[in-house]
Amino acid sequence: MTILVTGGCGYIGSHMVHALADAGERVIVLDNLSTGFRSALPEGVPLTVGDTGDAAAVGTLLKQHGVDSIIHFAASIVVPDSVRDPLGYYRNNTANTRSLLESAVKAGVRNFIFSSTAAVYGNPEQVPVTEDAPTIPMSPYGSSKLMSEIMLRDAASAYGLKYVVLRYFNVAGADPTGRTGQATVGATHLIKVATEAAVGLRPKIDVYGTDYPTPDGTCVRDYIHVTDLVAAHSVALAHLRAGGDSNTFNCGYGHGYSVLEVIEAVKRVSGVDFPVALADRRPGDPAAIIANAARIRTMLGWSPKFDDLDTIVGHALAWEKTLERRKHKTPSAASR
Repeated sequence: MTILVTGGCGYIGSHMVHALADAGERVIVLDNLSTGFRSALPEGVPLTVGDTGDAAAVGTLLKQHGVDSIIHFAASIVVPDSVRDPLGYYRNNTANTRSLLESAVKAGVRNFIFSSTAAVYGNPEQVPVTEDAPTIPMSPYGSSKLMSEIMLRDAASAYGLKYVVLRYFNVAGADPTGRTGQATVGATHLIKVATEAAVGLRPKIDVYGTDYPTPDGTCVRDYIHVTDLVAAHSVALAHLRAGGDSNTFNCGYGHGYSVLEVIEAVKRVSGVDFPVALADRRPGDPAAIIANAARIRTMLGWSPKFDDLDTIVGHALAWEKTLERRKHKTPSAASR
């Protein structure tokens, strides 16, 4: 049995590939390297450079390797960018997922795990939000993911494909052993941006909106460590392999932190008091979104290990320092 990981050279995907390799799974990767890096993969994991929308190439890949499960990460993920370029997001996230699903059905793939997002909920009326809450996306990014969820559900009903949809809340942190982390240039994730400011890569950090209906006026988010998120994928795959039913699960901790609270945590952990600038709201940002993750805990037995903001920040900060050392690495005396 072989697992295909799309977007496996990216931030979350590379963590998943490492976890699968650690578990002794046969895993292959498809990535167009638009934001990912070959170096993020464990040694010996096969990489095919290409797009999920290339039906001929994907079909050949699935058959050659006997793929029976797909974990689909490949997507564009920046909410403000989706507002500026909605058609690009619908092409890359929705149309390409439709093509991948068709290839999977034709190749007889049995299990499909889809990387979705809390953005499908929009600005929920109640938090923590459950999986049964209304899905009213506020951005083309959220809409593109919701459309993919609908296609997956319908394909499963028609063709017998089994699936799990995982709706991520705010993913952060890095591999605790330092093997991989968020390395995308120009990343917009708050903890990534703040740790870059802490190590001197950014002159300041911008806070977008201070007039939200939250305790300190800034957006509140549920931050989940990337390693715990990968563990959610692992239990989802085990569930499907054991004959479990298709389902949708939130992936978060059930409590949130404001933008200002996260910035203070990064300052506290790093010991650096970097500048912070206040800016206007960005389009597509809900005020507060926090997961009710009782379903995945109860049904799949998911039990997170890194539910601590300072730990998440500490791992992210260590990864930033690792990236900086790699940039400025000098040859050892023996190799000169």
